Amino acid sequence: MTRIFIPKDIAALAVGANKVAAKIEAEARARGLSAEIVRNGSRGAYFLETLVEVETAEGRIGYGPIAPSDVVSLFDAGFLSGGAHALRIGKTDAHPFFARQTRLTFARCGIIDPTSLSDYAGLGGWRGLARAIEIGPAATIAEVTKSGLRGRGGAGFPTGIKWKTVADAPADRRYVVCNFDEGDSGTFADRMIVEGDPYALIEGMTICAVAIGATKGYVYCRSEYPHAAKTFSEALVLARQAGYLGSDVLGSGLSFDIEIRMGAGAYVCGEETALLESLEGKRGVVRAKPPLPAHKGLFQRPTVVNNVLSLVAAPTILERGADFYASYGMGRSRGTMPLQIAGNIRYGGLFETAFGLTLGEIVEDIGGGTASGRPVRSVQCGGPLGAYFPRDYFDTPFDYESFAARDGLIGHGGVVVFDDTVDMSRMARFAMEFCAVESCGKCTPCRIGSTRGVETVDRIRQGVKTAENLVLLDDLCQTMKFGSLCALGGFAPYPVLSAMRHFGEDFGPRALAAE
Repeated sequence: MTRIFIPKDIAALAVGANKVAAKIEAEARARGLSAEIVRNGSRGAYFLETLVEVETAEGRIGYGPIAPSDVVSLFDAGFLSGGAHALRIGKTDAHPFFARQTRLTFARCGIIDPTSLSDYAGLGGWRGLARAIEIGPAATIAEVTKSGLRGRGGAGFPTGIKWKTVADAPADRRYVVCNFDEGDSGTFADRMIVEGDPYALIEGMTICAVAIGATKGYVYCRSEYPHAAKTFSEALVLARQAGYLGSDVLGSGLSFDIEIRMGAGAYVCGEETALLESLEGKRGVVRAKPPLPAHKGLFQRPTVVNNVLSLVAAPTILERGADFYASYGMGRSRGTMPLQIAGNIRYGGLFETAFGLTLGEIVEDIGGGTASGRPVRSVQCGGPLGAYFPRDYFDTPFDYESFAARDGLIGHGGVVVFDDTVDMSRMARFAMEFCAVESCGKCTPCRIGSTRGVETVDRIRQGVKTAENLVLLDDLCQTMKFGSLCALGGFAPYPVLSAMRHFGEDFGPRALAAE
């Protein structure tokens, strides 16, 4: 029986994947053809969605982007055997967008049935966990440390050091918490992997539990991700039934289980201490540090808080070894980074590659330049609180240190592109407004500074004492940067200061009618 792969990733659903699947099923039935439809995750080439793949003797052949109106012509062209069609892209793996990638974290995403245990195990699943159990906690932590893995959620803190700190902290109980509150604009990697390869997160969290001696894990999922939550919940049930979670993981005697908790739409709960407060049933407000969550985290116990991408890297590191993982990347940025290319871009989607590509290669070569066809003017990396880089910075290698040297952040790997019609003073205003709306209100620099920032940008745009207010805005940014309790207020100045520095011509009298 021919297998047809149609994504059920929410981005594919948004452009009609369910309608395409229903049409293909109906057409096959009407023609008396035998076919099995597999609802896989997305491979991440969102410009090709809905991407339909057919399993043939030569490999999987892709067709996309497919709309319901294309289905009859696909059958007429014999697509079940890989027949020629205007929307045929050939072997999916050979498509330029995929052929150039180094897929470690996303090796199975878009390939397998997301909740099939046999599919997951057949492509290397659970091998990393088995090795972690075999070598024990100390060696597992040493392997992660040696790999050079750093937190993929923004701060870039060495993962192995965080795990060792928690493991060494005296306690009667320890926790693994996955930060799945992916709220940055232009980012979707966490969602994509949980929808397309949920067992990778279960395995990564369980490896962490082996390393630190945890018996309980929590996944904090943003409320806007119901599809991911449903898929992950199904995977948890099946993993428990198969013995990958529970009182005796893989017959090792390890007791570990995972629970998913839904957030309530607060951006600040992406900050680890606000997330912990929310998990405990309290209002999501930032905690003062110290103590660090590694010492006193969830329920005042030592807690590892990592995001999805950090945890799902662990199975690869344990299965294939620290040296293998560390062989990718540059400098202190080792391994691969899933780049999420979005905004005004021709080829938007997820592109996993080793650290070291330049920003220009990412935007112009991989992304294909702007969708509008106009010149790229600005690129924001690191979410809504990341710096705006001009074209002059297109030679910047995509790694932690290179971006930091230019007052930027790679954050969660989001890359949002703007063409030459963008008004950068308005984008600076948006950063301050965003911070004002999302602030938890605990500290004065963030709570008051962001509101005063919006007012100051408005005066600048109106031409009111422009020079004086530009000085005031700079001073306000410095106060927020160094005086805020957490990264929300501390990072809000990055887009503002970078817009002022690189696009100063936009900071003059402008109409505020659109605000």
